[in-house]
Amino acid sequence: MENGLIAAVRDRLYSAVISDVLDNLGRLDHAMTPQVRPLDESLVMFGRARTGNYMAVYHVDENVNPYELEIALVDDLQPDEVVVLACPPGNRVAPWGELLSTAASARKAAGCVTDGLVRDVRLIRNMRFPVFAGGIGPLDSKGRGMVMQIDIPVHCGGVPVEPGDWLFGDVDGVVVIPQALTEKVIELALEKVSGEDVVRRQLAAGEKLKDVFARHRIL
Repeated sequence: MENGLIAAVRDRLYSAVISDVLDNLGRLDHAMTPQVRPLDESLVMFGRARTGNYMAVYHVDENVNPYELEIALVDDLQPDEVVVLACPPGNRVAPWGELLSTAASARKAAGCVTDGLVRDVRLIRNMRFPVFAGGIGPLDSKGRGMVMQIDIPVHCGGVPVEPGDWLFGDVDGVVVIPQALTEKVIELALEKVSGEDVVRRQLAAGEKLKDVFARHRIL
């Protein structure tokens, strides 16, 4: 996807309008659970998914690097990619923190999404790197969870995410756009935003909601 279109999405779109478009296309299973929240509500995230799947563990052998695949994923990030880390239930795992954010930001990644915990929150907020997480806690993943596979289909935040899908996140939450539909979804969302701008002006001018809706079918 060209950089100009990526910039337009980040500047003009928001998760609710993308959600509406996906609904209209019959793709209802696209919004992560409300527990997946941004660390900084002022930031917008849009990028292509790079996935990692965590499994619960309760022991680490001395000769095992529990961070091996996570490190490999972060080191291979390309510009405008989003790390998506699917975690087991139970709030035992904080797979993301400030050092990983620093490494990802240096590679011009677009953000991180996890349904696990995140730590080093104050430092990440100071960086203004977009991170969306299922909670906040100090627990390291070592001895609690380990990435078993990367770049595979996962379920994160209650929805399926495949490598190459596009994720949009803002203060309202995170939506997942299937890779095959991304350009169509963006085109329709930009059109809808333009229509909403017209509707907003007419409502602000005092027209009745019933009349404006009848005219534009936008709400």
